[in-house]
Amino acid sequence: VRTPSGGRHLWLTGPPEVVVPNSAGRLAAGIDIRGAGGYLVGPGSRTDRGVYAVSPGTAHLAPAPCPHSLLRLLLPPRRRHRATPGGAHGLGLVQFVQAAHEGQRNTRLFWAACRAYEDGIGDQLADALTEAAVHTGLPEHEARSTITSAARMTRPTS
Repeated sequence: VRTPSGGRHLWLTGPPEVVVPNSAGRLAAGIDIRGAGGYLVGPGSRTDRGVYAVSPGTAHLAPAPCPHSLLRLLLPPRRRHRATPGGAHGLGLVQFVQAAHEGQRNTRLFWAACRAYEDGIGDQLADALTEAAVHTGLPEHEARSTITSAARMTRPTS
């Protein structure tokens, strides 16, 4: 798809079981990736700068499969598995944060941290929650600040 500013959008398909996260500039400067939870601007869409259009000679083509070598670059690096404090409940809270998309990362982190502190595992789970939030793109200092706020909010009043 040609953009009004002269850019290009390449549409590729991937295996349904593979979740590609959204990113901006992670692959290379000026290259944004739209995957799980992302949105695309399709041909025919209009902006103040002009119209998005199908590149000449490609209207009849379906999106091509993403080459495996490119797909590996689009995925976040695999992390070594380690035990999560708080057992299955703690793991569930961490996974809840890891599934956050832009626009919901801080809210999900705050909710999960509040539940962890209410259940008495907040201090044990703080590092794992921070790591999960950073994995979604939230800056570490913001993640730690949100967890501190959750701890303060859930402290029993005297």
